[in-house]
Amino acid sequence: MEAAGSTRRRRGRRCVVTGSAGFIGSTLCARLAREGWAVTGVDAFTDSYDPVEKVLRAASLTRVAGTTLVVGDLAELDLARVFDGAEVVFHLAGRAGVRPSFAQEERYVHDNVVTTERVVAAARQSGVRRIVYASSSSVYGDGDAPFREDAAPSPISPYGRTKLEAERCALAASGADLEAVALRYFTVFGPGQRPDMGLRLFAEAALAGRPITLFGDGTQRRDFTYVHDVVAATVAAADAPAAGLAVNVGGGASVSLLEVFDLLRRLVATELLVDVQPFARGDVRVTSADLSRSAELLGFAPQVPFAVGYERQVSWLRDRLDQSMVRSA
Repeated sequence: MEAAGSTRRRRGRRCVVTGSAGFIGSTLCARLAREGWAVTGVDAFTDSYDPVEKVLRAASLTRVAGTTLVVGDLAELDLARVFDGAEVVFHLAGRAGVRPSFAQEERYVHDNVVTTERVVAAARQSGVRRIVYASSSSVYGDGDAPFREDAAPSPISPYGRTKLEAERCALAASGADLEAVALRYFTVFGPGQRPDMGLRLFAEAALAGRPITLFGDGTQRRDFTYVHDVVAATVAAADAPAAGLAVNVGGGASVSLLEVFDLLRRLVATELLVDVQPFARGDVRVTSADLSRSAELLGFAPQVPFAVGYERQVSWLRDRLDQSMVRSA
């Protein structure tokens, strides 16, 4: 996906990654550091899910040469100082999750919209060349699949609405003095996935012999995207000819939850206990990414098929369960 010598050209460049202790953010930081970037990570360690996992990721990153960590709320930090000397800001921080957003809309506005407004203003003030903003497929709502970037967004949850508002804020700032790209991520998974996400919840329950909670009839389809593919696209967006545009980043195939369960049965070698509940509020029926724009502008093509990536994730979770059992013995 990258031209020969591209890693060498990045040596000595400085960037900031917001949300650096998150699942995607920490993976991005590690790759950027390996490729020679000087990386400043920023994270507030919010309670959107158990912050212990974030703390452990951050501790690992601080041991990586070329990385530093700033702890604080993007709405309160002196971002002009944090961004000083940075060429690129990868803005991944935000409050994720569709279902909780209906009861916590103010927090979503703060964590997704207010912070993005401050990031954009500080980036311009500090002379940052480009912002790469992590948007979401949730901006499409129940649109016609596959989702194209030129389709009218129609989010159906406060989460989707705040991600769209933040995306528009970033793209509206794109011009001669500051470039901006918005990457619309489609359900990111893999080892280390957030503990509140379905694929992880399903696998943890199956490995422990607990019932899996299924909202709906399982015919919902998702474009699952492996974390290292997402990170590759995000790194490419730092220099791609995509300023002022939203770009899909997906896994290349739409998989139903029933298909997920079939694969999970094989991976855990046991029958699954499934507790079927009504469809959840804000749950779209299908996500599917048209990847034409990302192929053209980012040189992106997903490399890890869903079955391969989920096998890796389940294996990671099995190792965690085994280690937990050893510690408690």
